Amino acid sequence: MVQLSDRLPAVIGEKSAKSFDKAFGIETVGELLLHAPRRYAQRGELSDLRSLNIGDDVTVLAEVADIKNRPMKNRKGSILDVTVTDGTASLHLTFFNQAWRAQSLQPGRMGMFSGKVTAFKHLRQLAHPEYVLLPADTDEVDPDAVATFAHQLIPVYPASAKMPSWRIARTITYVLDLLDAVPETIPDDVVQRQGLLTFNDALHKLHRPETPDDYRAAKRRLTWDEAFVLLGVMQKRRIEAGRRAAQARVPTGDLRARFDQRLPYTLTRGQQEVGAAIEHDLAQPHPMHRLLQGEVGSGKTIVALRAMLQVVDAGGQSALLAPTEVLAQQHYRTLRSMLGPLGARGELDGDERGTQVVLLTGSSTAAQRKAALLSMASGDAGIVVGTHALLQDKVQFFDLGLIVVDEQHRFGVEQRAALGEKARDGVVPHTLVMTATPIPRTAAITVFGDLEVSSLTELPAGRSPIASHVVPASEKPQYEIRMWQRVREEAAKGHQAYVVCPRISVSDADESETAPAAAEEVFERLRTEELHDLRVGLLHGRMSPDEKDDAMRRFSQHGADGYDVLVSTTVIEVGVDVPNASTMVVLDADRFGISQLHQLRGRVGRGSVPGLCLLHTRQPMDTSAGERLTAVAATTDGFLLADLDLEQRGEGDVLGVLQSGGRSTLRLLSVLRDQVIITNARDEILAIFDADPDLERHPQLRNALDERERLAATDYLDKS
Repeated sequence: MVQLSDRLPAVIGEKSAKSFDKAFGIETVGELLLHAPRRYAQRGELSDLRSLNIGDDVTVLAEVADIKNRPMKNRKGSILDVTVTDGTASLHLTFFNQAWRAQSLQPGRMGMFSGKVTAFKHLRQLAHPEYVLLPADTDEVDPDAVATFAHQLIPVYPASAKMPSWRIARTITYVLDLLDAVPETIPDDVVQRQGLLTFNDALHKLHRPETPDDYRAAKRRLTWDEAFVLLGVMQKRRIEAGRRAAQARVPTGDLRARFDQRLPYTLTRGQQEVGAAIEHDLAQPHPMHRLLQGEVGSGKTIVALRAMLQVVDAGGQSALLAPTEVLAQQHYRTLRSMLGPLGARGELDGDERGTQVVLLTGSSTAAQRKAALLSMASGDAGIVVGTHALLQDKVQFFDLGLIVVDEQHRFGVEQRAALGEKARDGVVPHTLVMTATPIPRTAAITVFGDLEVSSLTELPAGRSPIASHVVPASEKPQYEIRMWQRVREEAAKGHQAYVVCPRISVSDADESETAPAAAEEVFERLRTEELHDLRVGLLHGRMSPDEKDDAMRRFSQHGADGYDVLVSTTVIEVGVDVPNASTMVVLDADRFGISQLHQLRGRVGRGSVPGLCLLHTRQPMDTSAGERLTAVAATTDGFLLADLDLEQRGEGDVLGVLQSGGRSTLRLLSVLRDQVIITNARDEILAIFDADPDLERHPQLRNALDERERLAATDYLDKS
């Protein structure tokens, strides 16, 4: 007998287990049995062999007339060819590498055979048919048995070329027959109250349903289980975080107050409200865990900076973790610019009552790295900006009080924890994570359930409106000509433009008319043809750090050696802030997701200059791609677009990998389809934790949550 936690090699053998791991990342019995069918096929009514048509799904009653096993011509293995007849016509049954079936498929045996009719060398055949043989000692056919077999639901699994559905089904059947009774994760009273199947019944009905109601009830229970455990993990983390000690960061200095006096504008009401909530959290003796989400340009950076200054005023340090070097460097320049002399203590024009802002990335020179590490360890650097380089063992802080994580979906819980371990004396730092990708509420509570969620929904004063238009280049070529004219017109006014491409070079895809635009190719064309009299630069991920930094400097500063136009990939999607940039051209915009396009659009209109976003496409406008671009052009409401993105692409694309690592990717649960389940499961889990915070009365649930976190941590370490 086997359990859900058993590793597959011990159950089905090393070779088969390796195939499942390679094809689907399935490593355990539990993961295999939760590989749910994508649909169910029905065999159909009993068919006459003379009436079979190519492509039909059929069930036939026939007698084995002949059987041959022959080697394959071009590769290792054998083919078992079985000829069956109903007395009026014959049909071939083909099995690959299954010579053992000859032991039962003997000439003279009657059986029912089911599958899709195909043709091979002008002969009709069923490849790997399902079948049931009649007892060898009878020629009588039981009508009830025929009806049961013909109407039985056949699970069709997500498959691959090397792992077909029939092989998956055979393996699951084998494992399911060996499975021990599975302890219930969901308490019995919740199962009864919510009208759920037991977990055991759900597994069997998922793979062996007798009726459509069976598999629908099975999927509902297993989806409930996934939501229940996921939300339970999140609630457990919140409770544990609340019990851990953190240093209350109550300001005693006046750095933030002096910074506020420097601001040339008034904070929005949303910024003030979120700032007040963060200020309160930082003053508590338990760690803050807050998600700050908001529109591109909604002012998250200023909110985060004021939080970091509060910690500095309280004698501590703050670290801002960015996912890319380009974004880290941008944050560093932005913070230095915002703070002015207040962020340059120790420098010639610095304010000695201010602090130091330092940058640490993988491309920092030895001298830069040494200076940054010394400043961090001594406490001179109140604010540290960096990439994953901050997670290295040699990096030490004097008193790390706050971690700010930008673009949360690029990092996991474990990475945040790795940085948090650098705090002194085991004191847990406060954590603020940010995302510019608005997340629908149900998705937020599912994925970020261990965080308090704050949203900035209004744009700061001074942000200019952005006009968006779709450029259907194939249907209206004159629109593409006008697109480049608009770029030239904006440049003539002293403004700048981005041109974003889906890929870097032509070698990344087939050279064809439909191949997506390549940044290197577009760059060469624009600077010699359409925009030959403008200064055109290039930026992409394969450039060296120095080359990327130089390109961004020349574009952002727009000086004598600056760029009017920057041809780029999505490396500029997040964080790059050039107030003078007025125009965003996205080539082959249909290649991007809704949230990506919204992020890109937010790179313009960041100053006093009105923004213009041109979404170029060669797709017909009456296609789904055209409709998606039209929807993006019609609104700048990021939360509305997030709902649309979730609906069109699914949460996997919108949310990426969940906080816990790759293993927490949703299997059956859909934050769009299963909102009722998520809400009800959350209510039930909160009630359980309210009554039993340590789950002493719910040992099976506690074990399930611990196992989920253990698997996530293992996966994180494997990928580190």
